[in-house]
Amino acid sequence: MTEGAASADELLLRLRRFHSDYFPRHQQRFQDLVEQGQHPKTLFIGCSDSRLVPYLLTGTGPGELFIVRNVGAFVPPYDGSHGLHGTTAAIEFAVLSLHVERIIVCGHSHCGAIKAAYEGVPEEAVNLQAWLKLAAEAILPVQSSPEARYRSEQRAVVLQLERLMDYPMVRRQVESGQLTLHGWHYVIEQGEIHVFDAQQGDFVPASLASNSGTGPYQPYVEHDGQILSD
Repeated sequence: MTEGAASADELLLRLRRFHSDYFPRHQQRFQDLVEQGQHPKTLFIGCSDSRLVPYLLTGTGPGELFIVRNVGAFVPPYDGSHGLHGTTAAIEFAVLSLHVERIIVCGHSHCGAIKAAYEGVPEEAVNLQAWLKLAAEAILPVQSSPEARYRSEQRAVVLQLERLMDYPMVRRQVESGQLTLHGWHYVIEQGEIHVFDAQQGDFVPASLASNSGTGPYQPYVEHDGQILSD
């Protein structure tokens, strides 16, 4: 059996385990999501990096997060200057149709997108080259180094929050108090999210923070009646 076939078989086994083990234990939840539709309270904009797992980080399950991921967790400008993009469409859908109550932008340490913005990508990756221009304002005028990249990862998160405020529906909902924005930087080796506190103008480890980003805000009730407080 070839390596590719073995990998395909492993995927098939995982699909079968989901159907036989996980699904029966949560069948009612999935049935409710079909009959009642999805009503997630959170739009999670995250990097595509395989080490960043939104459901693990937030302790959420099916129906609780509306997720859009891309290289670097970037938010394209609303003016369409970077052309049509699924992230822009997802933001509009989440805010205007799903009426989410919060938007999280989550970057992370050792981000390949930020490293590539410093060090370049293969010449053939023309779309990636264009995409990385969205990080240009976060890149420091220094040589690539672990410290510079770490700072740029956090700067990039704040940059995306600023871009979100250029979306008319986002700004309107934020200014009316119906929507909150949260900037997170996941430090993989520490297993901790550092949240951007707008009042302090800095990232604070979640273990020491007083809120989940730009709060504090009133707690809200999830689908199972659990009250989650920032």
